[in-house]
Amino acid sequence: METAERLIRSTQELLWERGYVGTSPKAIQLAADAGQGSMYHHFSGKAELAKAAIERSADELRTAAEEQFAGPGSATERIAAYLRRDRDVLKGCRMGRLTADPDVMADPVLRAPVAETFGWLRGRLAEIIAEGKESGEYPDSLDPERTAATIAAVLQGGYVLARAAGSNEPFELAIEGLVDLLEGVAS
Repeated sequence: METAERLIRSTQELLWERGYVGTSPKAIQLAADAGQGSMYHHFSGKAELAKAAIERSADELRTAAEEQFAGPGSATERIAAYLRRDRDVLKGCRMGRLTADPDVMADPVLRAPVAETFGWLRGRLAEIIAEGKESGEYPDSLDPERTAATIAAVLQGGYVLARAAGSNEPFELAIEGLVDLLEGVAS
């Protein structure tokens, strides 16, 4: 694996585990098995490397989500597949955890890919819900944007509840409750 790739991958993991402040250049270099000169050869500094890592995490999240969103089945089945996919719940969402990092949120360059990713997610969910309305699966009264925002909020809240409890159970309860609601609305 190329040095720049190792640096990005290591930064992704460290940001997920420690946040921006807890991710020092030295920790990145150790995790990537790269020297200081190599790091600064590829990136101007920690902020540029963090941006590349956040953008990579965003791309990976979109790609993984799209596997379920573009898959077969009804709108409810595709959304449920996305919600139920295998996740490391107790580590939390790579993007969601960044929203609790004051240094990431205070920096418009680092915050942008996080905000764009959540905007994409809500938009994609709204598209699927609109498809469900067009096919007659959902009633005309169901608002795609509000429902999409609710789905994203339940998912992120499920991570928080699970981490607080030290158990996947609150996450699973939230997800299954949301799927029950979607199935109940579907005709």
